[in-house]
Amino acid sequence: MASYGMGEVERILGLPASTLRHWERELGLLSPRKDQFGRRRFTVSDIRLLIRLKHLALDRGLGLSTAGRVLVDELGSPQTEARARIAQLRGEFITLYFASVESRRVLDGRPSSSKI
Repeated sequence: MASYGMGEVERILGLPASTLRHWERELGLLSPRKDQFGRRRFTVSDIRLLIRLKHLALDRGLGLSTAGRVLVDELGSPQTEARARIAQLRGEFITLYFASVESRRVLDGRPSSSKI
């Protein structure tokens, strides 16, 4: 599983390490694992969480505690499962659409558009 050090996460988010550590302490939503030297290692999921938190707290101006509450609500919401299912269905519909377009070409006797 890929993991990223504090410096990489600082560059990705454009935030200093002190802010990331503060968010970790204050909210308790984030708990990056630490390597054998005690350095934080962030997963892709951790980074996604931080990006969303940054958007809520800084870009939308909600402040850290309000952004944390919103994030907890989003993570525990049944809508999260519904959104994931909708995204899955969209993917299936897109696949079916392209399959039907290809079938139509075959029925019309036109050459396939797929590339080998």
